[in-house]
Amino acid sequence: MSSNPQYLSGNEIRNIFLDFFAQRNHQILPSASLVPEDPTVLLTIAGMLPFKPIFLGQRTPEFKRATTSQKCIRTNDIENVGRTKRHHTFFEMLGNFSFGDYFKEQAIAWGWEISTQVFGFSPENLVVSVFEDDDEAFGIWRDQIGVPLARIKRLGEDDNFWVSGPTGPCGPCSEIYYDFHPERGDENIDLEDDSRFIEFYNLVFMQYNRDASGNLTPLQNKNIDTGMGLERMAQILQKVPNNYETDLIFPIIRTAAEIAGIDYHKSDEKTKVSLKVIGDHVRSVVHMIADEIRASNVGRGYVLRRLIRRVVRHGRLIGISGEFTTQVAETAIALSESAYPNVRQREAAIKAELQREESNFLRTLDRGEKLLEEIIQEVKQQGNTQISGESAFTLYDTYGFPLELTQEVAEENNLTVDEAGFDAEMQKQVERAKAAHETIDLTVQGSLDKLAQHIQVTEFLGYTQSVATAKVEAILVEGVSQEEAEAGTQVQIVLDKTPFYGESGGQIGDRGYISGDGIVIRVEDVKKESDFFVHFGRIERGTLRVGDHVTAQIDPACRRRAQANHTATHLLQAALKKIVDDSISQAGSLVSFDRLRFDFNCPRALTAEEVQQIEEQVNTWIAEAHAAKVEVLPLAEAKARGAVAMFGEKYGEEVRVIDFPNVSMELCGGTHVSNTAEIGVFKIISEAGVASGVRRIEAVSGPAILDYLNLRDKVIKDLSDRFKVKPEELPDRITSLQSELRNSQKELETLKVQLAIAKSDSLLQTAQTLGDSKIIVAQLENVDPESLKTAAERLLQKIGNGAVVLGSVPEAGKVSIVAAFSSEVNKKGLQAGKFVGAIAKICGGGGGGRPNLAQAGGRDASKLPEALKQAESELKSALG
Repeated sequence: MSSNPQYLSGNEIRNIFLDFFAQRNHQILPSASLVPEDPTVLLTIAGMLPFKPIFLGQRTPEFKRATTSQKCIRTNDIENVGRTKRHHTFFEMLGNFSFGDYFKEQAIAWGWEISTQVFGFSPENLVVSVFEDDDEAFGIWRDQIGVPLARIKRLGEDDNFWVSGPTGPCGPCSEIYYDFHPERGDENIDLEDDSRFIEFYNLVFMQYNRDASGNLTPLQNKNIDTGMGLERMAQILQKVPNNYETDLIFPIIRTAAEIAGIDYHKSDEKTKVSLKVIGDHVRSVVHMIADEIRASNVGRGYVLRRLIRRVVRHGRLIGISGEFTTQVAETAIALSESAYPNVRQREAAIKAELQREESNFLRTLDRGEKLLEEIIQEVKQQGNTQISGESAFTLYDTYGFPLELTQEVAEENNLTVDEAGFDAEMQKQVERAKAAHETIDLTVQGSLDKLAQHIQVTEFLGYTQSVATAKVEAILVEGVSQEEAEAGTQVQIVLDKTPFYGESGGQIGDRGYISGDGIVIRVEDVKKESDFFVHFGRIERGTLRVGDHVTAQIDPACRRRAQANHTATHLLQAALKKIVDDSISQAGSLVSFDRLRFDFNCPRALTAEEVQQIEEQVNTWIAEAHAAKVEVLPLAEAKARGAVAMFGEKYGEEVRVIDFPNVSMELCGGTHVSNTAEIGVFKIISEAGVASGVRRIEAVSGPAILDYLNLRDKVIKDLSDRFKVKPEELPDRITSLQSELRNSQKELETLKVQLAIAKSDSLLQTAQTLGDSKIIVAQLENVDPESLKTAAERLLQKIGNGAVVLGSVPEAGKVSIVAAFSSEVNKKGLQAGKFVGAIAKICGGGGGGRPNLAQAGGRDASKLPEALKQAESELKSALG
């Protein structure tokens, strides 16, 4: 290719990169899910993250060389999205990796070759940086590649030394920058000048291990980890001013602009920012939902919800009033499907999730608009001209109102917004969120990671053995590595081999014992950390030492229960697909010894008939005694056969397939019965919603059924004894009691109202005359809110033109206030809703309602007399 390359599409750039390294013996691996295997990171935030266990020495790589195009999401710079040329939440990182194979010389040579000879960049347009102390890399660039000295820049640790955390694998970096203006010369080159330079390729030379004292020691296996930003390459090669105007993102922006009826290129900067945010975020949410992330208020679900809401907000800012996210998502799906087919396969789920979230959020925005209207009225009534930063931030944080929208509405009402106050509130939130800052922390597992290079990964024998002889590889006490531990100590033990299943795929870890010469450890749980099985337990007898040979034995009764529940979970999913909807997919699961829980995507509740049919179908399959067929197959073959992937599981090239022919076939690493008849019986306990579009079934099976029935029997016997009726007569007896209780409650409510009216009638003589109006402000003791409302309406009816404000403390820690205003009072500018809401704030509460009748509540009963005194004062001021 010449030094003036032809236009290349984003897809072409990706394919050219992967093919280049495939021709150099790199295995092309598919992008990992955005849901990482690493439990310390919410989302896949870097191209190297899927290879973390290899870099730590915890897993032996299947290939010495690999190349990927990894989809990534980062949100720590979300406020910069759309405002800079190249900040994104979603991006693709092209990478080539060496696991103890080639190192600096070859990585630099190939980095230069693909940049100049394949993508056609002129050497005059390239500048490289190296770590300030890395003379080796500097020499390779200068002597072997021939880069002029003036275009090799030495940078410090902050820029050119990669670390995984305070300790662990690390090493110097070398970066390649594209120079848009080489005519400006080589003097005083400033790589921070993003109007001239863009870094597009980062070569990390992972060659050291850093200990707790900061000492660097060479790694036994030196690794290469590189990253080339696809969006940045597209900007350079397609000659557009920013990443957003590349063919990877701009079609999404164009779709949003068409819906809004505007032209991107003719829009002002504020509108362009909103369009860019939509273009970026829509890519993120499409891929997140495709990877089975659901919107929620926690974890990665919260990240998804936040991104969707930002899309909707910015749509509102550019003039889109209705729902539009599914339309822009269609464009994003079309752009991505050739490289990531799962986005098209999950199209229905993507659009359903977006439609649901957008619809819910639009209702929230409507409430925010009403609150803003109230804030504006309050500011004007107080004679102010500025909305406080605190109020603007509440609108932003609670109702999704961006500051710009609040400012626009304020401007229409001749008001301003306290921007400094808003920024101060925003900074407080940033400080609160610092603990959640996204980083790649390879050392969070502490001592286990430090030991990774010195101990071997655990060999799992549990599919075929319940007992095994093993060697103690590591002992941890409160996370700290120890050589030995005595009786009474809570420990975490790593063995070289184990029959214990480690918690994963929804199935909890096995229980049992580890024993040896005078040693007994009760194992209470087992967790899988990368490829190590960590046994959590208590030493009951003896002293355990690293290097001891022990016998590891699972509790067979607990294993049988877990196996029954895990296989029952597979049968349950198959029954749901058969009876309810074939598109149902798993959204989470728990397989324990006493029960199972299965979460699934479904927009509606199941009918009682469907639940019964599902239960009957599972029990039919159990009775038919289907034998399990367990195979290890290539991933592509397993999927081609129709195997269903379990939620949360990560798969290599070879996968374990659990097949009950003509019933269920899933990819699963869990333990299962060898025949469905071993389950015995299956019983659904409950079916309910747990989140928007997500349902949950809880059930029991196998031996756990007896525990469930015994508990039910005990409860029934207790109720029969209490009500002195036979078990079969309980429903009728309870129905009769409920009817008696309802009648008693109705009588009580009637008496409460009558008592409140009686109390309030005595207040007529306290009415004060103000001009042509009368007011009554008083406290009634122990009157519930509904009766208080009835009393206020009755008093207003009797005094005619006027205002009635009543307060009461119906129970400890609860205040009730009611305001009833006549139409004549409303005409004088007083509205019951706003009036009573402001008064209730004195009691630590709030509320509102119609102009003529409104109700509010509070928590501080001691402040009720003060609140009523304030109400009386304001009424006298307004009506007198």
